[in-house]
Amino acid sequence: MPGLLRGVARTAVVAGTATAVSNRVSRRQQGRWAAQQEQQYAAPPPPPPPAAAPAPAPAGSDMTSKIDQLKQLGELRDQGVLTDSEFEEQKRRILQA
Repeated sequence: MPGLLRGVARTAVVAGTATAVSNRVSRRQQGRWAAQQEQQYAAPPPPPPPAAAPAPAPAGSDMTSKIDQLKQLGELRDQGVLTDSEFEEQKRRILQA
């Protein structure tokens, strides 16, 4: 009977050790995956590509095309594509043309 108890005790120790090691490995992997997800979602989104400003109107354009261009500039500014200073610069170019 002592040999049987010794065998059962040894099996229990081995199983307990294996369970502890397995749990530790799982926790470590979960921590790594959580850190990767955190980095992935914490990184700021890349800035939008700079929008090409509308080309200045040709010298012989009429007032209607200038108004259309100014409307487009206003929409770009309202959408946040152009800053106020960029808007003013492009507006000045259109009105000088």
